Amino acid sequence: MQLLSVAIVAATGVFLVALGLAALIRPPLVCGFLLGFAGSAAKHYAELAVRLLVGIALVWAAPALAGSAVFWWFGWVLLGTTGVLLAVPWRLHRQFAQASVPQALRFLPVIGLASLAAGAATLWAVVAAGAMGLGR
Repeated sequence: MQLLSVAIVAATGVFLVALGLAALIRPPLVCGFLLGFAGSAAKHYAELAVRLLVGIALVWAAPALAGSAVFWWFGWVLLGTTGVLLAVPWRLHRQFAQASVPQALRFLPVIGLASLAAGAATLWAVVAAGAMGLGR
């Protein structure tokens, strides 16, 4: 089970690197992607499912990862905020996203660099976990 969790964490790292590169190279594409969150009930619940999956994977995989405390805490933060979003009606989530995402998009280059850094750090932690003998 831990190996599956590490694979999910690695996929998250790849996603973050791709998002960061896209934010720097193709900003309109990323703007459309980020503006689409909470656009419908289906998207709201899909986001919650992904957040739940990644949060559980982070907590479960953390002991095997370099920097395990960071991943463990981030996993719990992700799970806690997902719980809050689960209690919020999706229309309220949509209203919040429609108001806040355009404001955040003004900082898209910073978001891109932060996403690249987070993705690279995540992938490094996974590679280092392999070097430490994960799966033996």
